[in-house]
Amino acid sequence: MEEMIMSIILNAGDARSKSLIAFKRAREYNFEEAKKLMKEASESLTLAHKAQTEMIQKEVRGDKQEVTLLMVHAQDHLMTAMAIKDMVNEMIAFTEEINNRLEDRKEEA
Repeated sequence: MEEMIMSIILNAGDARSKSLIAFKRAREYNFEEAKKLMKEASESLTLAHKAQTEMIQKEVRGDKQEVTLLMVHAQDHLMTAMAIKDMVNEMIAFTEEINNRLEDRKEEA
């Protein structure tokens, strides 16, 4: 069980970090790199979510586990990483849209 919990924490943390770095790249107008990092963040979140799903399925089958602080910590990491990823995706799209509009205006002038 601890292995699955650590998988959630590590992969969610990786997703969170990559999402935040992706936003920094978008602020530098490096949208290609930002999107690459967001794809990697999604892959890490998928791994974390698979571990969480496995834990849930074990419980549904009757293999109940004591809820520990580490388990709560893992869930917190996962939910935070998911929220950050969603917000960063929107911020990248917004930044790219604003950049494109500014470029269009430069071309018109």
